[in-house]
Amino acid sequence: MQPERKYSLPAIEELLASGGDARIMHNAQGMNKYGCFSVPQPDILSYSSCTASTISQAGFAAAEQLYRRLEHASHKETAAVTYAREMNRIRKELLALCSLTNVDIIFGTSGTDLHLFAAQLLRKENDSLLVIMPDASETGSGVPAALHGRHFSTCTAFGDKVVQGKAIDDANGIEVATLKSRLENGALRLADLVDVEAKALAMSAVAEGQRVLVVLTDISKTGLTIPSPACALALKRQFPDMVDVLVDACQFRLSNATLRAYLEQDFLLALTGSKFVTGPAFSAALLVPQTMARRLRNRTLPPALNLYSAQADWPLTWSAHSTLPDTANYGLLLRWEAALAELRAFHALSKTSIGVFLESFAAAVQKRLEDDPVFEPLVIGEIDRQPIAGRTTWDHIPTIFPFMLRHSKLGALLNKGEMTKIYERMRIERCYVGQPVACGALRLCLDMRLIVDALSSQGRGGDAVIADAMRVLDKAAMLVGQLAATA
Repeated sequence: MQPERKYSLPAIEELLASGGDARIMHNAQGMNKYGCFSVPQPDILSYSSCTASTISQAGFAAAEQLYRRLEHASHKETAAVTYAREMNRIRKELLALCSLTNVDIIFGTSGTDLHLFAAQLLRKENDSLLVIMPDASETGSGVPAALHGRHFSTCTAFGDKVVQGKAIDDANGIEVATLKSRLENGALRLADLVDVEAKALAMSAVAEGQRVLVVLTDISKTGLTIPSPACALALKRQFPDMVDVLVDACQFRLSNATLRAYLEQDFLLALTGSKFVTGPAFSAALLVPQTMARRLRNRTLPPALNLYSAQADWPLTWSAHSTLPDTANYGLLLRWEAALAELRAFHALSKTSIGVFLESFAAAVQKRLEDDPVFEPLVIGEIDRQPIAGRTTWDHIPTIFPFMLRHSKLGALLNKGEMTKIYERMRIERCYVGQPVACGALRLCLDMRLIVDALSSQGRGGDAVIADAMRVLDKAAMLVGQLAATA
């Protein structure tokens, strides 16, 4: 006879949409804020990974298998015990898939949560901390609030209602300065100018005795690296006792070699499994190299972070592991399980083949955007990580392609409101692209799931993946005509 169950699990679809902030909540149609579902939707043409993706069939199958283990465990142990064991397994496999050793991992429900954690850990060394970050239009709307030490949503990972924008505690002392990389119309500013501004802000703060956290975003919403890795490294080397660097790699458009290169510089590194990896939103991980781990692991966290994180989300040797609530976030666990299925399939591919396909895809999309008068591509610039990492693998090839739309061959560009209408209509038509950024640009994206579809023996091949991308752009162009007809 099976022992009596200690607790009951909600349905897997419900769990996959739980354990995050307000953005993960489903509407009456079963979609979250980004139009994504908790069950596979194979008929969607999904080129939206810079924002979010609906869970794949392979990801859902992996999550279902874990869900069955969780159900079995519910008869014999508490959810917290099961959660700790499974999160440690996820931690080990993520490190193995990324070919990393001697790295601690802190899990969070979103990249925004990770920014909150990092700033709170680092502010403990000084009464005052200056954070230098790219403009929120290139990172995330909630990131400035998180770095300031403020609640960035109306609820936390465990469903607690909070006041958005309110400080999480009274002892803050964090300032945030932003770097603007694009003009209002989307035009690219000179990267050297952005670096000069970052250096000036950092040097002024250090001169005043402030610690500095430089947030290096690699890759941003529109495919940029801000500030340059060379700038961040120069500041770290010039002021080793006053400057830290957090690499916001939440898009996860990096090779294992680049991940290692950043960590070898003692940079913190934030990743998510829900962008390039195409796992379901929200799943995030803060990678901490050992030198930084020894420095930070004994830091205490503000009590308000009990609303955001569980013991098992933090390494066993960290103080937070014993001060945070001993509870379970099965939604986060299942989402990471689905993400690892995507990551596993991607790393089974030849890196040479990945690079060749990325070049072909980029060439085809850029040609369409440049040749078709309906489209106006945004300049994305070169991805240059020197002197930290070279161009020895696939991740210097662009995978995010931002574009505006024109009313006609020689017509004016659509405004942001009109671009938003196109975006919303495309979702209804089951053609997904990245949501509009500040200037209104939409973004067509390549991701791990599409690359596996292009290159694996079970996939449809590269021509089919490129053809579907053209179909998505065809839909955008067609909707411009319909918008004009109804104006």
